[in-house]
Amino acid sequence: MSETAIDTQEMGEKIVKVLKTIYDPEIPVDIYELGLIYDVFVNEDHEVKILMTLTSPNCPVAETLPVEVEEKVKSLDIVKDAEVEITFDPPWSQDLMSEEAKLELGLL
Repeated sequence: MSETAIDTQEMGEKIVKVLKTIYDPEIPVDIYELGLIYDVFVNEDHEVKILMTLTSPNCPVAETLPVEVEEKVKSLDIVKDAEVEITFDPPWSQDLMSEEAKLELGLL
């Protein structure tokens, strides 16, 4: 395994840790467990792109949540730059939530 592969994997894990500190204000579960993060791309220049969604297009934090995600990810020493892209394709549904999140919300 090349150093880059280990590096990006380690970066990915650190990014996920940060994402797990960000909560949807209406649901007491972090955005990662909620399934709002669709993808995290890390390139060799330590630039991060996060593809995420919101629970709904009218989500009260539609303006602030992506900014919070971007800022928290950028605050990691290993990250040179971060960009968040919001998508509603596929639309978020409860099926995207982790078992842990469903349990937490009494959906299991």
